[in-house]
Amino acid sequence: MNKAIKIAVLAAVVATLSGCTGSVYNKEKNCDYDYLLHPAISISKVIGGCGPTSK
Repeated sequence: MNKAIKIAVLAAVVATLSGCTGSVYNKEKNCDYDYLLHPAISISKVIGGCGPTSK
């Protein structure tokens, strides 16, 4: 029973994180960056790797 609870919690965590991921392209559509939870806190966005992004 304890093992089933651990598997259920792990599945819930993976489902939550996979639902919050995505990609954002820059205005020229020649570069994109991936984010885990929110586009504003992506490392690539913070360092400006792709330049300005389109909304």
